[in-house]
Amino acid sequence: MKILANDGMAQEGIDLLEKEGFEVKTTHVAQEQLANYINSNKITGLLVRSATKVDKKLMDDCPDLKVIGRGGVGLDNIDVAHAESKGITVFNTPEASSESVAELVFAHLLNGVRFLHDANRHMPLEGDSQFKQLKKSYAAGVELRGKNLGIVGFGRIGQATARMALALGMEVLFTDHTTKEAIISIPFFDGRSIEFKLQSIELKEVLSQSDFVSLHVPSQENYVIGKKELGLMKPGSGIINTSRGGVLDEVALVEALDNDHLAFAGLDVFESEPNPEIKILMNPKISLSPHIGGSTMEAQQRIGMELAQKLIKLLK
Repeated sequence: MKILANDGMAQEGIDLLEKEGFEVKTTHVAQEQLANYINSNKITGLLVRSATKVDKKLMDDCPDLKVIGRGGVGLDNIDVAHAESKGITVFNTPEASSESVAELVFAHLLNGVRFLHDANRHMPLEGDSQFKQLKKSYAAGVELRGKNLGIVGFGRIGQATARMALALGMEVLFTDHTTKEAIISIPFFDGRSIEFKLQSIELKEVLSQSDFVSLHVPSQENYVIGKKELGLMKPGSGIINTSRGGVLDEVALVEALDNDHLAFAGLDVFESEPNPEIKILMNPKISLSPHIGGSTMEAQQRIGMELAQKLIKLLK
C-alpha cells in the first residue's frame, strides 16, 4: 500500500511504515495537482499537517483514498463529515505536540514581560550607540512567578500549559465548555510529582482576574476574544494565541495595544495566515512566530511515530 506524506514526516515514522511493508512518498504536491498525483500513484493513505487542504472535491476525485491522517491537534483543514460519508477514516495526533506548543506559549510570555521581541529588533541597529537608552527602555520588566495565568480551552495543550505555569509558581485559572475540573500532575526529573486540583470558571472571570491569558481553542466561526472580551482584561495584561487564527479579533487587539490597555501580545497564528496583516507584523508590542507551535524535533518525531502506528493499525 502506498502512503503520501504531503507535508512531510519524521524519518522514524517513515522507517516504521516501510518496515511494515508500506511505500511512503514524501513529495510535496501542490494543492491543484494533488488529486491527479494520488490517483496516478494509487495512494491509499494521505498524511497532512496544516498546509494541505483535504476538501470534498479532493475526496470525490480520489475514489481509492481510504485513510486521511493529520499530524497535529485540529482537523479544520479536512472535511471530516464528508470523509465519514464516504467511508474514509480520519485521524489526528492530539497528544504529540502538546508540550512543544506549551513551551512556545512561555517563549512568547517571557518575550513579552522582558521586551525581548522588541529588544531583538533594536539591539542590532542601536545597541552600540544607544545602549544606555535601550537599557532604560527595557528595565520595567515583570516576573511570571506569583502572577495569574488564564487559560481559555483546557484540552491537552491547555493542560500542558497549566503544568508549566504551576511549575513556575503561577496561579492557573481556566475556562472550558466540557472540562469542569482537572487534576494537573507535575512530574519532576527525580520521579517525584505534585498534583493540583483546578476548577473551571466563567470566561469573564478568567479574563478579569488574569495577568496573562493563553488561548487553546479549536477553529471557530466567530471570535472567542473580541473587543468586549479584551476590555474585560486587566490593564497592562498580555494575551497569547497559539491555537488558531480567527479566534482572536486582531483589529480589536491592535486597538487594545495602541491605547495601552494591553501591554503585549504573542501570536503564532493569524487571521489572514499565511499573509498576516502588516499592522500585526510591525507592531512593537507583539511577539511573533510563523505557526511553529508543534514544530520541534521531538514533537515531529512523536507525530511521525503516532501517524505510522495508527496507519498500521487501520490498514493492516
